[in-house]
Amino acid sequence: MDKYLICGLGNPGSEYEDTRHNTGFMVLDAFAKASNIVFEDKRYGFVAETSIKGRKVFLLKPTTFMNLSGNAVRYWLNKENIDQSHLLVISDDVALPLGAFRLKASGSNGGHNGLGHIQQLIGQNYARLRMGIGNDYPRGRQVDWVLGHYSEDDMKLLQPAIDLGGEIIKSFVLSGIDNTMNQFNKLGKK
Repeated sequence: MDKYLICGLGNPGSEYEDTRHNTGFMVLDAFAKASNIVFEDKRYGFVAETSIKGRKVFLLKPTTFMNLSGNAVRYWLNKENIDQSHLLVISDDVALPLGAFRLKASGSNGGHNGLGHIQQLIGQNYARLRMGIGNDYPRGRQVDWVLGHYSEDDMKLLQPAIDLGGEIIKSFVLSGIDNTMNQFNKLGKK
């Protein structure tokens, strides 16, 4: 049976809930809720399992904190013997406007510490879904921005992208990164 690992990046703990840096967690939470599955506290992360048309899918929210996300990703890839081409990582991105998103088959970490740590441990050949959180912050205040909470108005802009995240996950599992990029990247422009 084909296996897939879908990793949403964020930080564990109630103080980080609904912060911009936890957008990856938010996408997985929405997908899990829509799929009627629950996360269990396991090694290096909260993990939920489901299947999509006969393919086994593991959802992972690392509990390693953002800057050590690679530990969780590498552990679960190895533990479940999942091919790296079946890994999709969902992260926040200050370079994209709020509510925009971009799928890429591989590439640099774009200065994102979570992606950077994953790249250190497994290289940069893995698919990623970058969710735009905007960059409306003064110089030198990026940390405050990414760890800041979304407002109600922010969520109105972001929610359609979060909901689409579930469709993107299904498409990635069923038809691969290239078809998924072709289908969804045009919808992610703001």
